[in-house]
Amino acid sequence: MDTPPNPLHEVPRLDRQLCFALYSTSLAMSKLYRKLLRKLGLTYSQYLVMMVLWEKNELTVSEVGERLFLDSATLTPLLKRMEQAELLTRVRAASDERQVIISLTGRGDQMRHEAALLPEAIFGATNCSVGEVAGMKNQLDALRTSLLRSV
Repeated sequence: MDTPPNPLHEVPRLDRQLCFALYSTSLAMSKLYRKLLRKLGLTYSQYLVMMVLWEKNELTVSEVGERLFLDSATLTPLLKRMEQAELLTRVRAASDERQVIISLTGRGDQMRHEAALLPEAIFGATNCSVGEVAGMKNQLDALRTSLLRSV
């Protein structure tokens, strides 16, 4: 009697890969955000920085990086562009000049009101219930935690 083939030993198929499902979903989400953020003049990465600062203003670069899972080498050019756009300021900490404090400008703070409409638009596009979205988010958080333990 033949045993059924083990899918783990087959040649990988793109449509069966978790990594591709996550990647292509992320692309679709980014495309939708790009469309919605165009009105605010923000990129998705800039929007993420703004959300962190709207939650708590005056953070160090490393604190922002920790929240976004980004290193300072990736974050610094982004923050420079945002400073040039007058969305935030970067100032060396008086207590430790190695630290740079990121603060919202008045313009950056005002954007929070316009951006408050985005989550509802994104939620509507998912065609999911609140419970489904919350469940997916929890599963993805747990997956990220597991994957980070392996790197």
